[in-house]
Amino acid sequence: MRIEAFIARRFFSYSKSSISGIVIRIAVLSVAIGVAVMIAAVSIVIGFKTQIRDKVIGFASHIQIEALDNNASYEVTPVKLDQKLFDLLYGTKGIVHVQGVANKAGIIKTDEQIQGIVLKGVGPDYDWKYMSTKLISGSAINLNDTARSDEVIVSKILADKLMLKTGDDLRVWFVSNDQHQPRGRRFTISGIYETGLTEFDELHVFGDIRQVQRLNQWDRDMVGTVELKLDNLENLVAFGEMIDYQIPADLVAYTARQTYPHIFDWLDLQDMNVVVIIVLMVLVAGITMISTLLIIILERTSMIGVLKAMGAANAMIRRIFLVHSLDILVRGLLIGNAIGIGFCLLQYYGGFLKLPSESYYLSAVPIDLSAINVLLINLGTIFVWFVMLLIPTVVISRIVPSKAIRFN
Repeated sequence: MRIEAFIARRFFSYSKSSISGIVIRIAVLSVAIGVAVMIAAVSIVIGFKTQIRDKVIGFASHIQIEALDNNASYEVTPVKLDQKLFDLLYGTKGIVHVQGVANKAGIIKTDEQIQGIVLKGVGPDYDWKYMSTKLISGSAINLNDTARSDEVIVSKILADKLMLKTGDDLRVWFVSNDQHQPRGRRFTISGIYETGLTEFDELHVFGDIRQVQRLNQWDRDMVGTVELKLDNLENLVAFGEMIDYQIPADLVAYTARQTYPHIFDWLDLQDMNVVVIIVLMVLVAGITMISTLLIIILERTSMIGVLKAMGAANAMIRRIFLVHSLDILVRGLLIGNAIGIGFCLLQYYGGFLKLPSESYYLSAVPIDLSAINVLLINLGTIFVWFVMLLIPTVVISRIVPSKAIRFN
């Protein structure tokens, strides 16, 4: 054992009988709370961003290709999804799935209520991987290559509002710009879904794309939007620009971020919240550690004087106090990690903290606990601790042994 560690353990204690003992306990608690809050804040924000992003992309895909002359209307110019376009898209590295969809605005009419909706037509090529996890009752639409399906799935919001359930008939009226009379279609509800994205759930009904094609008098290979799913989200904007450059000039490609900028901009604001929380926690813990070390140095002034009189160098005495401060930090880190990780695990598996889904798109506080993030938080705390504790140890070099011993 080095002499600095021996002296630090011999002369410093956590006893409540001394002023420094009480201050040391406060310092340990400050570090523990700071680390726990940082772990929880980072895990919550990353979980929040991941789940909301996955919801948007699961509903609308990574990249959408539409006709260049489309506007905000649901009456769009169709895209011809032929073999040439298929080969172009699937030949691009990074694209794992291509599917055609088409939207059609309509009105649901029941005996008591009327509700505007958008029928999202999907085909046999539609990837149900995400939406199948959001079904809360019933099943997905049964689609095949031979006949049109009259089945639809509606959101829980629409089902509750219109008092509908699985197996009920649903009457929907559609009007196009080139048609003077509304055209009615009767569907059967095969399932009810809930994504938590209110602006999607209260509007969209999933049905067979061939219903939309027939209403719009399109050919079988015509769709409203071509949706692309990628193998990862890295450089999504750059990938979208590359796709936009490759496709024919009468088409345009949009990323999910471009289609729903308000959601992604809102998520980006959460990063600033984490930065503010981390800076505040580091400052509070750092200032507490500086104050604690100053109090300890003042309380042990006579000891410093004796050590200097016996020939101890300033660097050695600094190391004694730094070793003691490291002990405080390690205790605080252990307690803080236990509290922070424990909270995250309880929330992840228990979900006891709830959220209003209409405001946050989620029903419970999300958690994405990463070992790398926890490690970086601990390493960052140690680094800041080391830098900030160099300030109070400068006081040691200003202590004169004769005065320190005389006034003891």
